[in-house]
Amino acid sequence: MYHQVGEPPPRGSPYRSLVVHPSDFRRQMTWLRRLGYRGLSMRDLIPYLTGQRRGKVVGITFDDGYRNVYRHALPVLRDQDFTATNYFVARQFGGGNVWDYEKGVAHADLMSVDEARGWVAAGMEAGSHTLDHPFLPKMSPEIADYQIRQSKMELEDALDTPVTAFCYPYGGETAEIRAMVRAAGYTNATTTSGGLARPSDDMFGLPRVTVARSTNILRFLQKCMTRLEEKRRVSAA
Repeated sequence: MYHQVGEPPPRGSPYRSLVVHPSDFRRQMTWLRRLGYRGLSMRDLIPYLTGQRRGKVVGITFDDGYRNVYRHALPVLRDQDFTATNYFVARQFGGGNVWDYEKGVAHADLMSVDEARGWVAAGMEAGSHTLDHPFLPKMSPEIADYQIRQSKMELEDALDTPVTAFCYPYGGETAEIRAMVRAAGYTNATTTSGGLARPSDDMFGLPRVTVARSTNILRFLQKCMTRLEEKRRVSAA
């Protein structure tokens, strides 16, 4: 689970840990490739989670649709022949992380529609992170359902691609919200719960491994690689 890939903000900045330096990201992807792993979008990962395919794979996801991911991560993914999923906030194309401002987090640009289309054209996946990035459990069921369904429709219209992957903003979800996501036509959804995903997991409550600014390469490999004795597990980073 990544957020931004860029130059980290000054020390003491809120959520500084969620900005991974481009050189660190390149090193992480390079080592995955050297060790025989393939980085995959959720669309490409699901057959491994459902037992239809087997292999050394790692799911790669980005939350929010930051422009620096397009600039710094996309070239690396293409160099390694990896795919990845970016969860876009449907009504913030060309905008910023407005949901973070009240926490004192500095503005960070989000991808424009053209950049998001470029992401998809490069073989990457567009997923939904709702319309506005709300904490869904605090909303009425009707509004939460609207955020889930309408974001899928608007993203598909804007990017001309199927949107089948969903990510719960802030990790906020319940059994009722999972059911809404399933009913809206998505095939999978990720949380912020930490851990390796297993074939036995609910496809609408998949855990992920957080990759932070301070995650060195050894810790990255420890956290994200599927161990040989756990062949039926798949890590989602």
